[in-house]
Amino acid sequence: MANKRNLVIILALAAVLAFGVLALLANIFEKKQEARDRFFRVVESGEFETDPAVWGKNFPDQYDAWKNTTTDYGNTMFGGSGKRDKLAENPRLKELYAGYPFSIEYNDERGHGWSLVDVKEIKRLGQNKPGTCMSCKSSDNVRLWKEMGPSAFYNTNMYKLDVKHPISCLNCHDPRTMDLRVANPAFIEAMEKRGVDLNKATRQEMRSYVCAQCHVEYYFESKKNPILHFPWKHGYTLDDMERYYDEEGFYDWVHPQSGAKLIKMQHPDFELWSTGIHARSGVSCADCHMPFKRVGSQKISDHWVRSPLVNVAAACQTCHRWSEDELKSRVMAIQMRTRKLMDRSEEAIIAAIRAIKTASDAGAGDAALEKARNLHRKAQMRWDYVQSENSMGFHSPQEAARLLGEAIDYARQAEVEAIKASALGGKTPHTAKRP
Repeated sequence: MANKRNLVIILALAAVLAFGVLALLANIFEKKQEARDRFFRVVESGEFETDPAVWGKNFPDQYDAWKNTTTDYGNTMFGGSGKRDKLAENPRLKELYAGYPFSIEYNDERGHGWSLVDVKEIKRLGQNKPGTCMSCKSSDNVRLWKEMGPSAFYNTNMYKLDVKHPISCLNCHDPRTMDLRVANPAFIEAMEKRGVDLNKATRQEMRSYVCAQCHVEYYFESKKNPILHFPWKHGYTLDDMERYYDEEGFYDWVHPQSGAKLIKMQHPDFELWSTGIHARSGVSCADCHMPFKRVGSQKISDHWVRSPLVNVAAACQTCHRWSEDELKSRVMAIQMRTRKLMDRSEEAIIAAIRAIKTASDAGAGDAALEKARNLHRKAQMRWDYVQSENSMGFHSPQEAARLLGEAIDYARQAEVEAIKASALGGKTPHTAKRP
């Protein structure tokens, strides 16, 4: 009787164990299947669906994170989510950008969810902004580039374009496959001229290219025909772009005090990053600004695009095994050094501007001031490249320091040349008579 009872117990235990094993295997299979399935399509989205809320029905976790790009999480030392007035924080910018719209209003960038509001409200160019200004501000652009063609888009007044949504899903994703892809025609054109086949780009490369279609230096072909171009004929470095601009004889405006033909650099985040250690190590923009996170069994990119300094654990500690305080202190050290070099650059450039104006007021003509003005152009381009880039030098510290060092040097040379022109009574050195 006892043996029979023991046998029943053993069989019962075996059944429970078998059930547990089967349940575990079923759970493993379910989780693997869940991880394998990229998304569950609740609604069909069209080829040019621009509303992120529609995408959000299929991708609720990504959409909820994206909505956070309108959240003011506070400011970092040199950035963050607040609407910072750069002219109020640094009044020197008004003199450096004198004669150009950036001396009227210049605010720090907010999150992607604010892109459409901010571009419409900015005072620069008033109500006369060409469609080119909308190029990186709305998901509706992707539809309009198809319907209108890029040229008509650029040449339409920005306020007359049919746009409703800020930067969102369609800017970076193919709605049918969800693969990353570039939509900006200017970026596609520039990469083709560089000999880069975007169809052969790896997913990791695309995790930077979708950012690079906007976070770059660019220029308008002309005021009458504001076609968007990227100056990458010779490469991505400042020296490469300077060579291109010099060959084209291009300039954005003439500084009213110095008379120098200047270029307003935009936000060359991709270019500066390309010269840094993270780019050389294969780290993409998204790895730091949209780091992976776990949602159930899936690993997804965090679509709350923001400064890594407010998300150090996910953005930095995945690779760097130091404390958050240590990592932040390293970033701050780099940024503070860059800021101090920028201060010295600005002081030197302003001294050059004033010296050139003094020489001009004293009677020095264009020939006598040509060298000083060219040096002012070179100095300002290097300073503005770092000033307009959004990492305060962190994306490539050595390159940023090199450029600011050159900016200081060129500015002081410009000041010296202007002082010489004043001393020579407005005559060039080879025509001035010895006393």
